[in-house]
Amino acid sequence: MAWVETNSLSFAARHDAGDATEASRLLERLETFRTGLEEELPAVPDEVAVVIHPRPFMLALAHPWLPLARVAAAPASRRYMAGWFTAREIHVLSSAALTERASRVPGSREALALSPEHEYAHLALGRSNRLLPPPFTPASFARYLRWAWLAEGAATWLSGQTPHLRPAISRRLREGPRPEFPPATKDSFLLGGTIFDLLEQGAGREACTALALHLEPEGPRAAIERAFMRESAEVERDWRAHLDELA
Repeated sequence: MAWVETNSLSFAARHDAGDATEASRLLERLETFRTGLEEELPAVPDEVAVVIHPRPFMLALAHPWLPLARVAAAPASRRYMAGWFTAREIHVLSSAALTERASRVPGSREALALSPEHEYAHLALGRSNRLLPPPFTPASFARYLRWAWLAEGAATWLSGQTPHLRPAISRRLREGPRPEFPPATKDSFLLGGTIFDLLEQGAGREACTALALHLEPEGPRAAIERAFMRESAEVERDWRAHLDELA
């Protein structure tokens, strides 16, 4: 496969020679998304490489942990784990590969199409909150696991994927055990964004941004109480009702 490069102001895409038009459109989208994040986050990265893989196995070869991470995740969320990020790169699937990966349920294709925004959101969150990756170190990875609902939830919320994941959330609630609160690591991709969705409904986007940018030393429940300004038990009750509405 012949790799070529397409550039924009803040990004440089590496892709198959036949995907030049797609790469240009993707970089336009990411530039627009980056501009929007500049208004919400303290810092957003530029000079980011975007690697567009035409086949899922090529993405898996670039990041061998990804198939293992899918196995550890809730079955309903595995389809949507379609990219990864490092300190200066995001790795995504081509639009054709994402379309092929999508299921026939409403929202699946739309959620997968936003995978590049999801991965770039991770970079912006890591730039704005130094306790979150990237970069990945033993310490930051341990924090990521503890705070996966926040890291993945914020990326899902910022990228706009949450509304499109309703069928997958419904499947998760039907097929799996009662989810933990806040969501366990295996449920972080699907259910983390629902906490931000609920918070935005009650307190607005600024409250969601504040939650994403501060890891409460006393732990996740303390962070939720601080964001919602209520006891975590009350928030949990409303969150479970919110999940039922989404499903």
